[in-house]
Amino acid sequence: MVGMGKIARDQHVPALAGNGAFELVAAASPHRRLDGVPNFTSIEALLEGVQNLDAVALCTPPQFRYSLARAALEGGLHVLLEKPPGATLNEVAALVELAGKKGVALFATWHSREAAAVAPARRWLEDRKVSRVTVTWKEDVRVWHPGQAWIWKAGGLGVFDPGINALSILTRILPGTLVLKDAELAVPSNCETPIAATLRLENGLGADVRVELDFLQTGPPRWDIDVETNTERLLLSKGGSVLQVGNAAPIENPDNEYPNLYARFEQLVRDRNIDVDVAPFRLVADAFMCGRRTVAEPFVE
Repeated sequence: MVGMGKIARDQHVPALAGNGAFELVAAASPHRRLDGVPNFTSIEALLEGVQNLDAVALCTPPQFRYSLARAALEGGLHVLLEKPPGATLNEVAALVELAGKKGVALFATWHSREAAAVAPARRWLEDRKVSRVTVTWKEDVRVWHPGQAWIWKAGGLGVFDPGINALSILTRILPGTLVLKDAELAVPSNCETPIAATLRLENGLGADVRVELDFLQTGPPRWDIDVETNTERLLLSKGGSVLQVGNAAPIENPDNEYPNLYARFEQLVRDRNIDVDVAPFRLVADAFMCGRRTVAEPFVE
């Protein structure tokens, strides 16, 4: 595992420990150590120091991931990429090409797609006409991303770091292809990425999709997707873990997002396949390219 920040420790390490197909044999980070395994300060040192390595999970900020992934793929290793899969679309395309040449697995993960209610929501929406979707994705950056200055640098995505989770769910559950029609990004005067954003999307099938993202939410986070259809209303809440249809009681299931990702990675490794869907990433890139920018108050953690 390369990159030992919060998401690696909170999610990847436990998910690996629960999957008998994998053994975590080493970690690499210039700043942090993981108890119980050899630690290295770079991927180059890790690749040189660990024999018979099969796969690497990259959990670094996206700005640094491309060179790390190339080094692993060039070494013939299977690679799992934490979301977002890179800093640019061309980086990801180059990694897909390289993985294909090397005949190894490459997996661009979208953990929110593995939330318990996402697959049932997709099945329920297959036979219905969607008219309107309202996405409210708000959290307190000081609580969920403390001290993570890379988020505010170019390539760090800002509020789209969590917001891309909502887009990953939308592109999984809605029929048609989502395209950006309008966007407004609020960028703090001392940052390079937005702290809030509003988007309007269409899917070519009559659905009007409104997305509101905010990194300055106070109190509990809101990770909700409200879908109006020709029959009943569907609500996904708590990041896709809770499903409610019409007036029925909400259904909530345990969180298995990262265990599901590693189960999928196991199969990709065995089959030497590539699973890299960049649809959510394309929408973020479109928002950065076409969105209007407003200047927000400086962000001070």
